[in-house]
Amino acid sequence: MTRPISRVLALLEILQSGGTRTVAELARRLDVDERTVRRYAEHLLDLDIPVRSVRGRYGGYRLAPGYRMPPLMLTDEEALAVLLGLVAGQRAGLITTSVAAAESAVAKVRRVLPEALGRRLDALLETADFTAPARKALSAEAEVLLTVAEAARGRHPVELAYLAGHGGASERVVHPYGVVAHSGRWYLTGFDSASGEVRTFRVDRISSAEARAGTFDPPDGFDPAERVLTALAETPHRHDVSVRIQATPDQVRAVFPPSVAVLEADGDGVRARIRAQRLDWIPPLLAALDRPFVIERPAELRDLVGALADRLAERARER
Repeated sequence: MTRPISRVLALLEILQSGGTRTVAELARRLDVDERTVRRYAEHLLDLDIPVRSVRGRYGGYRLAPGYRMPPLMLTDEEALAVLLGLVAGQRAGLITTSVAAAESAVAKVRRVLPEALGRRLDALLETADFTAPARKALSAEAEVLLTVAEAARGRHPVELAYLAGHGGASERVVHPYGVVAHSGRWYLTGFDSASGEVRTFRVDRISSAEARAGTFDPPDGFDPAERVLTALAETPHRHDVSVRIQATPDQVRAVFPPSVAVLEADGDGVRARIRAQRLDWIPPLLAALDRPFVIERPAELRDLVGALADRLAERARER
């Protein structure tokens, strides 16, 4: 597994405060063992950061004298892009770090900006409001997300420990085809060795991920986002709905997005297949579509549509 980048950066921040830090102290502050501290130090060296090893009873690690991280130089537009990206990502629920980490990142960017630019950005962040409600961030592990993304880019298999929605835990090797963000969650889609099929996994349910040796080739023309939406629409629920609609796919998609319905060609129209835990939300959408349709199943949906039609007719007669 790749090194936890957040803790490697935490080590750098401790060392930048000056002086020599013993391995024991660093292990305690980073909440890792001493062997891991040495690995983190080696990683900083790989990044050309001059970490010096000090031998002896009180030895440990320190930075080379005079070393400082270069200042962050951003134009007004670049600074605005960074800060708004952090705020928007946090509101969308897509930032997998803790709230404290996101706020710390904003504060660090703010701290290195020129005073005048900082005041202007503060004014924007303090006065800006949003029409869409903020989504609660899920507890997806940032290291897991980075590991599976790196494996997908390099086309390397990845071994996952996964906890399914029904509570069953499993380990499997997956060929990751892509990582997709949808409705405040991260998803991984790829070929699953356990089932022999292309599957979709919620990243916040992956407890560990480790890249393995070897490479693979994804199917030609594979669209990870489309596959995730289809998988969500096909997720088993209480009701299996099938409706034939005399409309074009674009007309149907205006009210039934890909994450809700799977569409199939059917003569001069389409067949919409929907998996639903409840049925009460479907009749209003069929009414909004305003196209001829035939409910194939379930019979309960026909009753709900009829009841909605009666209510609408009654209200239309009211004066």
